[in-house]
Amino acid sequence: MKKFPQALADYLVAEKVIPKETLSRLQEEMNQSQEYLGEILIRESLIDDLKLRALKAKLYHLPEANIADLKIDREVGKEISADVINFYGIIPFQREAEILRVGILNPENFDALEALKFIGEDKKIQIEKYVISHADFSKLLREYSSLKSEVGQALENITAPEGPELKLNDKVKIEEITAEAPITRIVAVVVRHAVESRASDIHIEPFEDKIRIRFRVDGVLQSALSLPKDLLPAIVTRVKILANLKIDEARLPQDGRFSTHLEKRKIDFRVSILPTKTGEKVVMRILDPIADISLESLGFMGRNLAVILRVMDNPFGQILITGPTGSGKSTTLYAMLAKLNVEGVNITTLEDPVEYFVEGVNQSQVHEEIGFTFANGLRSILRQDPDIVMVGEIRDGETAALATQAALTGHLVLSTLHTNDAIGVIPRLVNMGVEKYLLAPTLSLAMGQRLLRRLCPSCRVADKPNVGEKEIIDKALAQLPKQAKAEVPEERLFFRPAKEGCKKCGGKAYSGRVAIVEALEMTDELEKVVLGSLSEQAMRREAFNQGMMSMFQDGIMKVLRGVTSLAELLQVAQMISTTVADEATPIKSESEKIPGGPSLESGPVVADKEQSFGV
Repeated sequence: MKKFPQALADYLVAEKVIPKETLSRLQEEMNQSQEYLGEILIRESLIDDLKLRALKAKLYHLPEANIADLKIDREVGKEISADVINFYGIIPFQREAEILRVGILNPENFDALEALKFIGEDKKIQIEKYVISHADFSKLLREYSSLKSEVGQALENITAPEGPELKLNDKVKIEEITAEAPITRIVAVVVRHAVESRASDIHIEPFEDKIRIRFRVDGVLQSALSLPKDLLPAIVTRVKILANLKIDEARLPQDGRFSTHLEKRKIDFRVSILPTKTGEKVVMRILDPIADISLESLGFMGRNLAVILRVMDNPFGQILITGPTGSGKSTTLYAMLAKLNVEGVNITTLEDPVEYFVEGVNQSQVHEEIGFTFANGLRSILRQDPDIVMVGEIRDGETAALATQAALTGHLVLSTLHTNDAIGVIPRLVNMGVEKYLLAPTLSLAMGQRLLRRLCPSCRVADKPNVGEKEIIDKALAQLPKQAKAEVPEERLFFRPAKEGCKKCGGKAYSGRVAIVEALEMTDELEKVVLGSLSEQAMRREAFNQGMMSMFQDGIMKVLRGVTSLAELLQVAQMISTTVADEATPIKSESEKIPGGPSLESGPVVADKEQSFGV
C-alpha cells in the first residue's frame, strides 16, 4: 500500500496548491487506486509534474533528478531489482565510481529509505538521493525493462509448476494477465511492450524450431523476440483463454477479442488464430483508442480539410473514402464520427469488425455466416431512425444501391470503397449497378488517401534536394491547380531520415504516420461529366478546375513542411499528372532500380494490413 505523504500534503495546502478540505478525499483515493499522491494531483491537473518535483526538493532538502539530457545506461538499472523499484518507488539513474544516484518518489516513506540504506551497505557504495518526477520515473522504468530480459526472467522459471489458470472475461486488467505463471507473464510482457512500442499488430509465428514474435510499427513488421518452439501450445492456449476461444480446437481458424487497461487507458485486442503446417499462428490487432483524434492531427489541411468539413455539415449525401487495405480509411472514418458525434443526432454504424468503441454511437457488427451482411444490416439500420450512417465497406452492388438510397432519403452516409484514387469512385459505383443519374444528388465527396511514415522530429536531417529530387518537386508544384498554389509553404524545408535514428524513434528514423489525401467534390460541372461520357480525362479536368490536389501533390506539400521524406512519398504514391492535357502517368522513382524494390508502375505500394495512424 502506498503511504500517504502527510508532510507533503500539508506543505501543498500551505502553498495553496490544494485546499485543505480535499485531503481526506485524496487520501481515500490513494488507498483505493494505489497511486501516489503526486500521480492523482497531476491527473486532476492540480499541479504540474515539474512544479511538484521542485516543491518536493524544497520541502525535503534534496536535489532534483533531471534525466532529460542524461545518457541512460541500462546497466545502472540492474543495481536495484525491478521488484524493489516498483514496491518502494526508488530507481537508480546514474553511477560514478562508488556513488549510486537514486531518484525517489516519496522521501517520507521510511521503508524506502531503509531499503536504500541496506542496498548501500550490501553493495558497499554511497547512495545519493534525489527527488524525481513521475514522468521521469516511468521513462527510466521503460528503459530498464527490455522485452528480452523480462521474457528471459519468465523462462528461468518455466519448469516451475504453474498455479491455477485465471478465469478471465472480456475485460481483463493487466495485473490479472501478469500472473505468476511464466506463460501468462510472457504473454503479458509481449502485449505491454507492443503497446509501448506503438505497434498496431503482434504476430506470433511458429516455425520448425522456434517461435518468432514480430511487431508491426508504422506499417513495417519488426522482429522483437524468438522463443523455444515447445512453448507454442501454452502461449496459444493463453491467448485463446483471454479471447474466450475454444482451447481444444486447433484445426479451424478462430477470431475473438479481449480488452485490458494499461497506463490508465483501455486497449482492445482483436485476435485471429490460423492453423499452419508448423502450428497455430496468432495475430493480435492492437486497437488503442485516441481520445482527441481529429482530422487535423491525421494530416488533413488546407483545401482538403475545408472541403471535408463543409461536406460533413450537409444533412444528407455520401462521403466515400477510397484506397487499398492499409491506407487508414477506418481511422479517418472514426475521426469524422468523433466530429459528428454531438447531442441531437442518431449515429449508427455497421462494421466488420467493430474496431473502436465510440461513446454515444450505436455500433453493430456484421456476421455473414448467419446472414447478417452489410446489405441486410443496412436495411435494418434505416428503420432505426438514423441521422448519420457509417457502413464499414461497400463490397457489392446491393450495398451500394442501399447506401445510395439512404443518402437520397435524407441520411448522411459514410463508407469506404476499394479503388486506386478518388476519381475511380464514380466508375466503380456505376460498375456496381448504381445509376448515373443517382450519383450526382447523392455522392457529396469522394476521397482517396494513403499513409506515409512521419520523419522523427528529433533526428531528421536537414538537406537540399539533388537535381532529380528537385525536378520531381518542381514538376509536382508546376502542375498544381491555381487555387492550391497558395498552400505551398513560403519556407520550403527538405529533410532526410537519419541513418541510425535515435532513442525516441527506436532507431527507425520515422515515428508515426500521416495521411496524404485527394478530395473530389460533386459540382454542377462534374455532374455533367457523370451524366455524359464518364470520361476519366474529363473528370480529371474538372478535378483540376475545382482545385483538387492529387495525393502525390499533397505528399509534396508535407515533404516541403518537413513532415515526411521524398523517398517515403515515392515508395507509397505514384506521381499523377493533373494537367488538362496530360494523361495520368506514373513517374519512376529510384526504388524501381533496386532489385526487389517496390515498382510504381503497378500502382501505389502500401502495407499489407489495415493500419491505424499511430499519431
